[in-house]
Amino acid sequence: MLKGSCLCGDIHYQVAQLDSPIVHCSCQSCIKAHAAAFNTGAGIKREHFKWTKGEDKLSSYESSPGKLRHFCSRCGSPLIAEKQGQENYILRVATLDDDPGVKPEYQIWKSHEKPWLENTDSITAYDEWGE
Repeated sequence: MLKGSCLCGDIHYQVAQLDSPIVHCSCQSCIKAHAAAFNTGAGIKREHFKWTKGEDKLSSYESSPGKLRHFCSRCGSPLIAEKQGQENYILRVATLDDDPGVKPEYQIWKSHEKPWLENTDSITAYDEWGE
């Protein structure tokens, strides 16, 4: 069982298993909704997902017809999305508190990718940040 939560800790959930590969999505909606160059998600069958705390703190936004993005009403953390008529939720993998044990397999909507996004192996990296 994998556990996850939002930034402020008001909302917690459990996932029995990931039901699709982990994918980076660079579509315009994900870029804007996550304020990031891409979103990392995985499909979760509804029966494999359970809210364990704070479900009443969820807010939703219909970002395109039939697609709801669910996020914490206090801290704004995006947690899952769902499309009308589909059996899976789309889990925002970065909100997992546990390591899912697998890595992203591919990227979608590369045509929407930001021009400044490059492989980070070519820039200086720090394990942590401090001043």
